[in-house]
Amino acid sequence: MIAGMESSTHFFTASPPWVMALAAAAIAAYLVPALGARRLADGPTRLAMRAAWVLHLLTVAAGLMTSPARFGFAPALSMTAWLMLTVYAIEQQLYPKLRAVGVLSVLGALAVLLAQIFPGKPMAVHASAWLPLHLALGIASYGLSAAAVVHAGLMSRAERRMRSASNDESGMPLLMLERLTFRFVAAGFVLLSATLLAGLLFGESLYGRAWVWDHKTIFSLLAWMAFALLLVGRSRFGWRGRHAVHLIYAGAALLLLAYAGSRFVLEVVMLGHGS
Repeated sequence: MIAGMESSTHFFTASPPWVMALAAAAIAAYLVPALGARRLADGPTRLAMRAAWVLHLLTVAAGLMTSPARFGFAPALSMTAWLMLTVYAIEQQLYPKLRAVGVLSVLGALAVLLAQIFPGKPMAVHASAWLPLHLALGIASYGLSAAAVVHAGLMSRAERRMRSASNDESGMPLLMLERLTFRFVAAGFVLLSATLLAGLLFGESLYGRAWVWDHKTIFSLLAWMAFALLLVGRSRFGWRGRHAVHLIYAGAALLLLAYAGSRFVLEVVMLGHGS
């Protein structure tokens, strides 16, 4: 029992005070639009989101630059949320009436908080120089898949509002949302393919072991198959609407289970049983 308790502290080591201060500031900035998105004007809302975006980036960078650098399921989710917010910030410049700030700011705050509670385990000192690139590809595929999920949700909402003849608060035509959704799916699929291929060809140099059929690999391949099926169905059979959205959700859920889910089990569930 004592050994289990000692191992659990390996994952729950508190961040340095200055990192926690950055995280608290990021969470506070996210809560401004999260709690007052409908009451605040566009100017203060965008200012708060920009401040939260910068503080979130600094928090992510601080977690990687502290000694030893730590990584796990929660930092991966935090990076995913930041990438998703980056995509939203760029899109809002092109489509000012796009409205998803309330949900995204809540997700951003939760992601930052979760990364402080579960900072992960120290990364290997003698890891391959290519490992950061491999992790970056995986996180980027996470972020683009998350963006696809957000747009799929907006697309479903726009479709429901169109059927009920009510105004669409997203401010974007349904066909435009659909086009953007599938672009994110395609881009995420390309990056996921590159991540899997790198793991297959260079797994031994990256992680010190060859390709292993573990939970992460199986869920990643299932996610790849779901997105591949969706893209083929879209190209060959014109899949769209509810069936396409459900496949996007399924692929994203499988991808979430691949790394974040498996790491959560190892970092939290298994250690909890060990204590």
